[in-house]
Amino acid sequence: MTTPKTAGAYHIPVLLRPSVEALRPERPGGIFVDATLGGGGHTREILRRMAPDGRLFGFDQDLDAAQNAPRDARFTFVRGNFRYLKNFLRYYGAPQIDGLLADLGVSSHHLDEGGRGFSFRYPEEQLDMRMNRQAGLTAAQVLQTYPQERLAEVFRLYGELRQAPRLAAAIAAARAERPIATCGELAALAAPLLPRDRERKELTKLFQALRIEVNGELSALQELLQDALDVLRPGGRIAVITYHSLEDRLVKNFFKSGNFSGTVEQDFYGRTAAPLRVVPPAFIAPPQEETETNPRSRSAKLRIAEKP
Repeated sequence: MTTPKTAGAYHIPVLLRPSVEALRPERPGGIFVDATLGGGGHTREILRRMAPDGRLFGFDQDLDAAQNAPRDARFTFVRGNFRYLKNFLRYYGAPQIDGLLADLGVSSHHLDEGGRGFSFRYPEEQLDMRMNRQAGLTAAQVLQTYPQERLAEVFRLYGELRQAPRLAAAIAAARAERPIATCGELAALAAPLLPRDRERKELTKLFQALRIEVNGELSALQELLQDALDVLRPGGRIAVITYHSLEDRLVKNFFKSGNFSGTVEQDFYGRTAAPLRVVPPAFIAPPQEETETNPRSRSAKLRIAEKP
């Protein structure tokens, strides 16, 4: 395991100020959750602003993130998937909270440090991609065991790849000869099927699709949002930073309607029954100075909602 020298090197927190301010952590006795501890940047800023009698829970299923947990009596590190938010909070005696922040996606640590198989930039790495290395199938096992039709569906749904059927067929043919075990082997197999002028972007989408499938990211996000709605106190807020259209659509629809289709229900009198109120603007994007210093923030969108 590679140990980052600083939490900042582990992951640069995106949209730090507006995301933390959205939670209003200064309120006395407030209880808050950072659902994605990662490098701990958002966590430390919440603690800096938080009242002396506040409480903060930081979730992360990746053991690497534990080294970034701040030493503060107000903070509790929870090594677990945020999809089990409600159960963990009940265990720690905090069934209701005042705010939750989630910075979704993969951290810079996983992409830059290597060793986990998240990027085609490290061709010799094994295709693992598990956030929690003690659970679930690896990316290599997904490629080896999924039926061709299911692989195509994963690439189409989670990577939005037009070449999904051809990629799945090529993988099915190649694995009949020998397993596809490394990032380089997958990239070499896929590259001839992708547009040359967009090869790197399309490879990124392919690896993204596998990562989402391996970690069940979209279903975990849905469970997090539903749990957050249940545990938020009236007046409590949830702030979510997304990086691609799939997760952003789920967040946008849920904030708007309380469901993932985005269909706003009405009562007998025609009044909308949405359980959350979107805090304007509709979303916040990083300013130019942030995208220049941290290019990975370019696709980020921060959405904020409040429980009436």
